[in-house]
Amino acid sequence: MPKNKEKKKRLDQLLVVRGLARDIDMAKALILSGEVVVENSTIKDPLFRVAEDSDIRVVGRRYVSRGGEKLEGALIDFDLDVKGFVCADIGISTGGFTDCLLKHGAEKVYGFDVGYGIIDYSLRKDSRVILFERCNFRNFDTSQIGEKVDLVVIDVSFISLKKVIPPAIDLLKNGGYLLSLVKPQFEAPRGSVSGGVLKDEEVIRGVIEELEIFLKGLGLVFRGIRPSRIKGTKGNQEFFILSIVG
Repeated sequence: MPKNKEKKKRLDQLLVVRGLARDIDMAKALILSGEVVVENSTIKDPLFRVAEDSDIRVVGRRYVSRGGEKLEGALIDFDLDVKGFVCADIGISTGGFTDCLLKHGAEKVYGFDVGYGIIDYSLRKDSRVILFERCNFRNFDTSQIGEKVDLVVIDVSFISLKKVIPPAIDLLKNGGYLLSLVKPQFEAPRGSVSGGVLKDEEVIRGVIEELEIFLKGLGLVFRGIRPSRIKGTKGNQEFFILSIVG
C-alpha cells in the first residue's frame, strides 16, 4: 500500500500533520469510524503506520483539509466570488485553501510553502496548481510568476503576517484582493500567550487593530474582518481580514 517504505508515521499523527484533523483525538475518532481511506483502503487502526507521502482521504469531506472549510466560510462572509481568478496561496501546506479556491471556480493557484511534500497528492498532480516548495516567501522574487494575480490568500503559523504581507502585495494587480487569516497567538506580544492559547479579548482586539493600521499604512483599502467559522489548533479563535490594492 505505502509508496515509501522507509519513512512511516502513525496514521492518527499524519492526519493532524496534514490538517485533516484538528488534534489526535479527532484523528482517532475519524479513523475508528471508518472515515479514513489510505491508498483506496479503509484503515480503522489509529496506530497503523503509513508512508508519509501516502494518499490519504477523509471520506465525505469536501476539501483536502479543514482549511478549505475555513476559507469557504470567509468567501461567503465577504461575498467574494473567485470564479476565473488567478490566485496565490502563501502557506499552502496540505492545500485546503487552494482546493477551496479551485472548487469555487478559480482558474489557477500559485502555491508557496517552506515545507516539501505536504500538499495533497490530488492537488500536486493538478495542472492548475503551480507549486513553489521549500520557499521562504519573504525572499521570493515575485517576477518569477510572470503575471499579477487577482487574489492572495495567506495562512501562516509561527510568524507574523507583517513579515509576509508586504511581499504578497507585489503579486497583486491593481484592485486585487488580499485575504489573510489572522492567528492572534502569533501576532500578540510575548508573554500574553499561555500554552499556545490566547484567550485575552483585549489583547486580541489590540492585535486586530494594529493589523488594520498596518494594512492601511501599506496603502491597502481595508474591507473588513470576520471571525473564522472554524477555530484553529487548540481552540484559538482566528479571523479573516480582507483588503484591496489601490
